[in-house]
Amino acid sequence: MNANVIIGPRDSAAGSPTAILDNGRRVLGGVTLSLELPGVVESRAISQAAVDQIYDYILPRYRSLDASLLAVVGGSTGAGKSTLVNALAGHPVTRSGAIRPTTRQPILLHHPSDRRWFADQRILPSLSRVTGVVVGAGEPSKAADQAGADPDASAIGSLVMVGDEQIPEGVALLDAPDIDSISDDNRRLSGQLLSAADLWLFVTTANRYADAVPWKLLLDAASRDILVAVVLDRVPEGVADEITEDLTHMLQRQGLGEAQVFVVPETPLDELGMLPPESVQPIRDWLIDITKDAAGRAAIARRTLTGAVKGLADKVTVIAEAADSQQKAANRLAEDAETAYQDAVQRILDSTKDGTLLRGEVLARWQDFVGTGEFFRSFESGIGRLRDRIGSFFTGKPTPAITVETAIETGLQAVIVDQAAKAAEQADQRWRDDPAGRSLLKTTDMSRLPANFSERAASEIRAWQGDLLTMIQKEGANKRFTARMLSFGVNGLAVALMVVVFATTAGLTGLEIGIAGGSAIVGQKVLEAVFGEDAVRRLAATARKDLHARCVTLLGEEKRRFLELLGDASKDGQAQNLHALAAELKELAQLTGQATPDEPNTGDQQ
Repeated sequence: MNANVIIGPRDSAAGSPTAILDNGRRVLGGVTLSLELPGVVESRAISQAAVDQIYDYILPRYRSLDASLLAVVGGSTGAGKSTLVNALAGHPVTRSGAIRPTTRQPILLHHPSDRRWFADQRILPSLSRVTGVVVGAGEPSKAADQAGADPDASAIGSLVMVGDEQIPEGVALLDAPDIDSISDDNRRLSGQLLSAADLWLFVTTANRYADAVPWKLLLDAASRDILVAVVLDRVPEGVADEITEDLTHMLQRQGLGEAQVFVVPETPLDELGMLPPESVQPIRDWLIDITKDAAGRAAIARRTLTGAVKGLADKVTVIAEAADSQQKAANRLAEDAETAYQDAVQRILDSTKDGTLLRGEVLARWQDFVGTGEFFRSFESGIGRLRDRIGSFFTGKPTPAITVETAIETGLQAVIVDQAAKAAEQADQRWRDDPAGRSLLKTTDMSRLPANFSERAASEIRAWQGDLLTMIQKEGANKRFTARMLSFGVNGLAVALMVVVFATTAGLTGLEIGIAGGSAIVGQKVLEAVFGEDAVRRLAATARKDLHARCVTLLGEEKRRFLELLGDASKDGQAQNLHALAAELKELAQLTGQATPDEPNTGDQQ
C-alpha cells in the first residue's frame, strides 16, 4: 500500500482534490457574514468549522489514506472518558476528575510504530506537539501530569503525544475535552478534535445517553458517515439489555444503525482508579479487528473522508445560502439609502426648475441689478426697444452682480442642506426599520448631517457659479465681445443665465409669477441679444446638467456614509463562488467514494 493514495480527479493540477480543497479553504477563509441576520451566528460557526476541518482532517487524509486511524474519545462531563482510555491502555495515562488534563492539552495515545503519522502535524496542524512519557505504575504520563491545574503556558494549545505498546497498531486514541464543558475554548477544541477523527468512541452513561448535546454530535456523525462506537459506561446490573435496546433503536432512527454499542457495567475501580481489564476487552478487540490490516484501515479512512467531503459540501451550501441572504439584505439597505438620496437630488432639481429659488432675497437682488421700474416699463412698451435698453444695461451702473450671486448661493445652499437632511433622516429611519440595518447603525445617529456639510454645499455652489462664468467667457470669446462689454458684462451675463436656469414659475403663485417670470424673460432676452437663441438654450442646458452632477456628487458622498457601513456585505460574487465550490465538493465526494484502496500513486501530494 502506498503512503499517498490518489483519490478523485487527476487530469490536471487545477482539478485535483488538493487543489479543490486549497481553493475551498481560500474561499471559505474570505467569507464575511457581517450583517446580523437570523441564523448568522450559526452560519459563521459553520464557516469556521468548515475551514478547520479542511485544514485539520480532509487535506491531510487525502494526502495519506493509509495513515493510522485517529479514534477520538468524546463525551459529556463525567461520562468516564479518561477512565476508559486508561483501561484500554492497561494503566493510568490520563487523569480523571474535576480538573481535567485535557483542558488545553489533549492526550494522544499511539503505538510507538505509529508516531510518524502524528508527530509531524500531518493532522491538527494548529496544535503543537509535546512528547509525553509514562512514568510508572499508578502514575499518569509526565506531560499530562504537568498539564493539570496550572499547565506550562508554553504548552497551551498543544497535543501531548504518548507512545504506548499497549495501544493497538494502526489506531491512536485521543482523549478529548468534554463536549459540554463550561469553557467555550474546551467545547471548541472538542469539536475541532471530533472533526479530525476517522472514527469516534462516544462515551455516555446509563443515565445520560439521551442527552441533547451528545446527540447533536452523533447526528453530525451520521451526516459524515463516520464509523461510530457508543460506550455505555457505568450500567447498573439488570438493566443493560433494556438500556442497550433503547439506545440501539435511537441510533437506528437517526441513521446510525451500524454503530457498535459497548456496555461497561458499573464496577468498583481498583486502588489506581482502573476498571477491570475484562470490562473493556470487547472494545479493545474491536479496535484491533478494524485496524489489523492496511486495506481495512484505508477503507475506513476512505469512508470517513467521503462523508467528510460530502458534509463539507453541505456546509458550504448552507454558507452560500447565508451569503445569498447577506447580499439580498445589503442590496435592500443600499437601495433604501440610494432611494432616499436620489429623491433628495430630484427635489433639489425640481426647486431649481420651478421658480421657487427666485423668491425673496434672490428676486429682490435681481430686480435691484436690472432696475425694475424704468427697465420693465420699457420692456412692456415693446420688444422693439429692448436692444436700446440692453445697451443701457451694459453702460449703466447697476447693483454689482455679486449680490445676486450671493443671494443665489444662499438660497440654493438652504435648499440642498434641507433636502440632504431629509434624505439622512429617511435613510436612517428605513435602516432602523430593518433588523440588518439596525444592527449596523447600533447607537450611531446617521440622521444628522456632518458638521461640514453646509460649507461643502456652499463650496459646490460657488464652483458651479464659477463654471457659468467660464462658459460665458468662452461663449463671449467666440462672439468677439468688445473689451468693454467683456470686462463689464461677464458677471452680469452669468447672473442672467442663473436666473434663466431657475425660472419656470411652476412653483410660484399670484404676483410672484409676474415678477419672477418677467425677470426671467428679461434675462432670457438679454442673453439672446448677446449670444443668440440657440446658444442660450445650450448654455442653460449645460448649466442645469452641471448643477445636477454636482448635487449627485455632493449627496452621493452623504449616501456613502451609509454604504460604507455595509462593508463586504455589499460585495457581489461571494455567494456565487460558494455555490460553485459546493458543486465541486459534491463531485469530489462522489469520486472519492468510487475510488479503490489500491489505486496507484500518481502524484497528488504536496
